Amino acid sequence: MTSPPHTPRRRSFLQAAGVGVGALLAGAGLAGRAEAVGGAPRLRDEPFRLGVASGEPAADGAVLWTRLAPDPLADDGHGGMPRAGYDVGWQVAEDERFRRVVRSGAALALPELGHSVHPQVRGLRPGRQYFYRFRARGHTSPVGRFRTAPAARSARGSFTFATASCQAWYHGHFTAYRDMLDKDPDVVFFLGDYVYEYGITAANMRRNAPLPGARHETETSTLADYRLRYALFKSDPDLQAVHAAAPWVLTPDDHEVQNDYSDEYSYYGLSEADFLLRRAVAYRAYYENCPLPALALAHGPDARLHRRLRYGGLATLHVLDARQYRDPKPADAAEQRAPGRTMLGREQERWLYHGLRTAGARWNLLLQQVGLVRVTENRVDQWDGYPAARQRLLDVLGEPGVAPSVVFTGDCHRSIAGDLLADFADPGSPVVGSEFLGTSIASDGDGAPTDTYTKDWMQHPWMTFYDGRRGYVLGHADADAVTAEYRAVPYVQADNRAAGFALDRFRVAHGRPGMEKVS
Repeated sequence: MTSPPHTPRRRSFLQAAGVGVGALLAGAGLAGRAEAVGGAPRLRDEPFRLGVASGEPAADGAVLWTRLAPDPLADDGHGGMPRAGYDVGWQVAEDERFRRVVRSGAALALPELGHSVHPQVRGLRPGRQYFYRFRARGHTSPVGRFRTAPAARSARGSFTFATASCQAWYHGHFTAYRDMLDKDPDVVFFLGDYVYEYGITAANMRRNAPLPGARHETETSTLADYRLRYALFKSDPDLQAVHAAAPWVLTPDDHEVQNDYSDEYSYYGLSEADFLLRRAVAYRAYYENCPLPALALAHGPDARLHRRLRYGGLATLHVLDARQYRDPKPADAAEQRAPGRTMLGREQERWLYHGLRTAGARWNLLLQQVGLVRVTENRVDQWDGYPAARQRLLDVLGEPGVAPSVVFTGDCHRSIAGDLLADFADPGSPVVGSEFLGTSIASDGDGAPTDTYTKDWMQHPWMTFYDGRRGYVLGHADADAVTAEYRAVPYVQADNRAAGFALDRFRVAHGRPGMEKVS
């Protein structure tokens, strides 16, 4: 189990890799003054090359994000910025030309946070579209837009969303985002593997593009490494466009740090001290480069990444963290079946179960990283490796009074759909939820409709759909149903011009457990 965040063993990381409260408040626009940075060097080149983003949509506002980086791929990881603080002004308006500005402010972009800012905007009207932009030293950012969530007590209406995950830049273009932009979702749920830590060489480069250079050939391990990796991935124009077009709700999986890690354990044998330091800088870079709330900023190697958001009375979003607190992979079958094993950690489990039981919304939507549905016992990095923890969750999902639950999952690089049973050992047991697993944006290259894993997934009666091409899930929620349409692109390696298309569409009706295909 994970040690408490303030044990002496971890305390040294607060100094080695942490960020002070002052820097956090300044980046959120809650501390600092413009004149405090008046003497900083002039920014001669365009500083908004990484684009803009919004996240955490609430009924009265959202988190805004940008990072000043006139030279995003500068070797030192500072994006071509001087080691000084810069005042970044922001505006939110009701119109794209900013004639009706309704909120404005300033935040300090400091080198301690990679010159990123995360202003939290409040006081807006629910269910409305807004436009935003940033300004710094005579430069103006691209314009972004976001839609606030419905009013807290509103159980009517609807919202559209998209789920995405697994965007290995070196495996292909982020073409699916171009199709997603055309569908104009109200919110994007990103479910893990925003970046990949592996070195990028000719051996794994599938994208038709030049290799990014020697600085990217080794696996990420330092703060500068992770900052550069985010800058490279965020250079994709289609990713930047979708960030600017809709607010995102993000949760990481393993590759934001290291493949297959569990809590404080490296799958590749790093010492605990070395791995915790790596996790600390990785979590910090994750915060610096994503539109995340202040609570997600790491304190040393620990970050509060699980959280809950509301879409009025229509849906409660439970955003899970299935890496930071999980037990390591089991050594054998007996350990795998041990009743005390946990995927989420005991504290997060209690938080989740309480939230499911008391959500008070029409739907529970769980946003998480790895497959919950039962597949095979040798898939120990998924919930199959934690069957007792899965059963505890299924038991809660099946309790009387718990709102219907739909799970959205990343990780598997395939489009897969299936129902969740009260007891997978009994195929005739009641359905307690449904799970839609999304494929990757680019990881594993072009993909194919079927592959060597199709049989594993589709051998069970509770499974409904499988396709191995790249794409995303386009969803819709209203009081009557949650629908999920799987969309794909035929290729991603050659270029970003492939047209998106629908694979299949499924519907979960309120009060009628289980998914059905929509013609």
